[in-house]
Amino acid sequence: MRTQTFCDGIRRRDLLRVGTAGLFGIGLPLSQILERQTRASESKATTPPARASALITIFLHGGLSTIDTIDMKPNAPAEFRGEFNPIATNVPGIEVCEHLPRVAQQLDKFSLIRSFTHHDSNHGAADHYMLTGYYPRPGFNGSLKPNNHFPAHGSVIAKKLGPRGSVPAYVCLPRMHNSCGPAYLGSTAAPFVVEADPNSPSFSVPDLMPPLTIEPTRLDARTELLGKIDRYRRAAEIRANSGAQAMSVFQEKAFELMTSRSAQAAFDIHQESDSLRDEYGRTSLGQSCLMARRLVEAGVRSVTVDHSNWDTHYNNFEVLRKDLLPHLDAALAALFRDLADRGLLENTLVAIYGEFGRTPRINKDAGRDHWGPSNTIIVGGGGIVGGRVIGASNERAEKPASDPLGPEDLSATLFHLLGIDPDEEFYTPEGRPIKIANNGRLISDLL
Repeated sequence: MRTQTFCDGIRRRDLLRVGTAGLFGIGLPLSQILERQTRASESKATTPPARASALITIFLHGGLSTIDTIDMKPNAPAEFRGEFNPIATNVPGIEVCEHLPRVAQQLDKFSLIRSFTHHDSNHGAADHYMLTGYYPRPGFNGSLKPNNHFPAHGSVIAKKLGPRGSVPAYVCLPRMHNSCGPAYLGSTAAPFVVEADPNSPSFSVPDLMPPLTIEPTRLDARTELLGKIDRYRRAAEIRANSGAQAMSVFQEKAFELMTSRSAQAAFDIHQESDSLRDEYGRTSLGQSCLMARRLVEAGVRSVTVDHSNWDTHYNNFEVLRKDLLPHLDAALAALFRDLADRGLLENTLVAIYGEFGRTPRINKDAGRDHWGPSNTIIVGGGGIVGGRVIGASNERAEKPASDPLGPEDLSATLFHLLGIDPDEEFYTPEGRPIKIANNGRLISDLL
């Protein structure tokens, strides 16, 4: 799997690094403890009924050129409209790019938000904004791993809904994006990271799982031995050693996975038929989307697929036509079709977006640059009505024409559909209350 480099020079191969600051609460007066309990009880009384039980996020890392794909402007001047032509979809009146013919036939299963916008056109900060719903605080460093000032959507879901069965609550593949960490929610809300390409013929989950041919009973002796070692280690450790305790959490999770047949089966993509794998596309994106479907079917609450490299500053149209769009067309069309046919789409939210759109005007290198002010995102399943267009951009896709929507609104809507109250508050280790969603409004036209 190739390590991607973006225009900012940052290497984007991400490893699971969970910050330990914030794993353990700071002692609080009894009055504050009682106040928190009261707020938690009130919050449960107002929690919306869940329409979805899982979220799949396909993050198009680098920024999809939506003006060339799902928000085309065929009547704009040539330096804006680009080289591609629109085609009809299976929903009358809605068109998409000619290089997305299979996606066009699944549009009744998802909707497009064409008035999406935010104010940042830089990698890192914009990534964090989209993946968490919160703009990072001053001093944000996008190259840190992880770099979360606020928890990612998947971490919030893991914290609030918890795991189902023996599979993790939150999974990232084929790597962990820098902004997919748990921030102050701590290691129990951190993602399980596959850290391997599901498209590889020898694909398996490294380090955290034994070969699939090893019987789980063979691990019993190792588990018992580790327990004995841990007793001696804990006796010698200072209780406040947060790094050691965080490692203990991951050891426990690892053994749970290694001794669970159902968890091993969920990650074994080789169980799928060749014909279905071909339909998704024998690409990293295609097989990652297939793996995401397998994982939510097995009970995983949130799966984030981080796919690079959509940062098309140069030869935008050639790269899209020959490489990126054929992969995207196969993967998304198969995912929506497969989820629907299995009866999973009605309970599974699917969100597809990058950190921003691309500049309306084509640059001198036949590319498009970063553009936060106007973007289009795809959302479907889990209580969202398909076949709709929400909002619109202006005639050159420079900004929303009306009713602008942003990352806060997306977060509030996703959490609402998952039965999580967006206005409920988490507390940082310092006792600071922070809402799950940053005062976003529910996108009611999607429901």
